[in-house]
Amino acid sequence: MTVPLIDLEPWFHGSLKDRVHVADQIDRALQDSGFLLITGHGVPRSLRDDTRKQARRFFRLSGEAKQRYAVSVGGRGWLPPGVEANSYAEGVESPPDLKESYSVGSDTPVGDPAVDNFWFAPNVWPDEVPFLESTSVEYMARMRALSDELLTVFAVALRLPESHFTRHTGNPTYTFNINWYPPLTVVGHPEDGQFRIGPHTDFGTVTVLDREAGVGGLQVFTKDGRWENAPYHPDAFTVNIGDLMARWTGDRWRSTRHRWRSTRHRVLPPHASAPDEDLVSLIFFYETDHDARISPLGPPIGKADYPEVIAAEYLKEKLDAISVT
Repeated sequence: MTVPLIDLEPWFHGSLKDRVHVADQIDRALQDSGFLLITGHGVPRSLRDDTRKQARRFFRLSGEAKQRYAVSVGGRGWLPPGVEANSYAEGVESPPDLKESYSVGSDTPVGDPAVDNFWFAPNVWPDEVPFLESTSVEYMARMRALSDELLTVFAVALRLPESHFTRHTGNPTYTFNINWYPPLTVVGHPEDGQFRIGPHTDFGTVTVLDREAGVGGLQVFTKDGRWENAPYHPDAFTVNIGDLMARWTGDRWRSTRHRWRSTRHRVLPPHASAPDEDLVSLIFFYETDHDARISPLGPPIGKADYPEVIAAEYLKEKLDAISVT
């Protein structure tokens, strides 16, 4: 498996031929591994660094201080250790993931309390880290714009109108998870089958990840059934599609040789060779309008047919599956 490094600069500033070439590169990557690295995205390194710096300040707070912001999966605030096990989504019971998260997201209400209370709830920000809000809000705005741009590239890659996907993202749901992977000296020796994040696929349309290099880092499941370390580039975002996009494209962008989608991945547990390694990942999960009706693209684009789903109902079922109860 090859996870390619693709420069978006020609997409933003090149000719029509350049834009199509970038789109075709992305189409090949999504058919092969479902993962790619992108540079030329225009998001300043300083914003990424500042967001991570503020997040580390939060995660260094005492457990008592963080507990004031504790929520369950899908909530806005701090996800403590022990509340999430991503492998549950695959039907595999495992020990909880070895991580903490601070979770925020879309907060523009649609006027339906039943919808707003879950998908567009007000974000919660820690008083102890006053600049986490401003950096995160700016970061989310950048991520939403970049995600819409990627959806536009996706449409061009499939020779569809540029707005084919983005016409469903007028007021989209999205989640920004800041994940802290504590060091071995904090969490202790992992249990059998325990990871920083267990094997899973993402749920939405596109995920944009800003990660740090580490021994206990990201691995991707290959078409021939092996786990490989994901490549790292300091200037690049790691991008992958989620289950909703795989479904939307009629499985054009997934592996057909295994029952797992080609975007299956995991984050390794802390390793004895790096006992003090702690990592912070900035993960933007992008979806669609909550009431978007998603019907698969048929041949010659898609390869499989699925019933139409309503985005929010589909995603809620996925989120419920990874909660540790």
